Amino acid sequence: MATDKRARQRANRQLRYQEQAKVERRRSFTRRFVIGAAAVLLAIGAVIGIALLGGAGDEEDDAATSTTGAVASTPQTTTDAAAGFTYGTGQCPPAEVSEPTREFDDAPQQCIDAARSYSARIFTSEGEIVVDLDVAGVPGTVNNFVTLARYGYYDETQIFRTASSVAGEIIQGGGVSNTDSPGYTIPDEGSGFTYEAGQIVMARTSEPNSAGGQWFLVTDAPPEPDPNGTYVVFGTITEGLDVAQAIRELGGQEGAPSREVTVETVGITET
Repeated sequence: MATDKRARQRANRQLRYQEQAKVERRRSFTRRFVIGAAAVLLAIGAVIGIALLGGAGDEEDDAATSTTGAVASTPQTTTDAAAGFTYGTGQCPPAEVSEPTREFDDAPQQCIDAARSYSARIFTSEGEIVVDLDVAGVPGTVNNFVTLARYGYYDETQIFRTASSVAGEIIQGGGVSNTDSPGYTIPDEGSGFTYEAGQIVMARTSEPNSAGGQWFLVTDAPPEPDPNGTYVVFGTITEGLDVAQAIRELGGQEGAPSREVTVETVGITET
């Protein structure tokens, strides 16, 4: 009976966040449509203005060939100039996802609105953890996490590792095991990060630019600063640090928690 109740609660949470995501995306679409329409009108006005100015010149100008640029309708690889982050060409998630997607052909294109704010509510079998995501600082890394969460990639995964690391005391998730991957990697969005309790950080191998879908939560700061700081910090816990710390207490210096800890789903809020 307890198992059935937990399954119903998990289903209700997922449904609530799917409905919320649907509303948020409709708002985002409306906002982008209005902005896009205004841009088109401005462009048309500019073209008309140029044409009128050209008509006032020499007659030879009338014979000149006029060209216009078309907006590409297919995904393009783009780069965030501020941090040198290169986005992929993977499709953005649909408004509704019935089943989690676990494998992707490429990293996602830019799917979030960098002018908006995003937070994540991580539902675990030990309690809930809320994280404010750092869109202003590392938009590409946040885009990757939000996109995977909206695809249901993190649903029914595990907190599979507890450890003492250069980033401090951590609990790690983002898959069923430490070998799970969405099938692509993303660039490291900066370096020189410092670590303290309450951060969410991208996990990767010892090689640069090797992060994919895994992340970890810092439950206690390291005794000494990491001289490199190459693990990208992309958010801060605002609720549930005690939950993360309690999960950390379930494990030793390196290994899995003493009992299974499930990430039931990750809900994204956009404001």
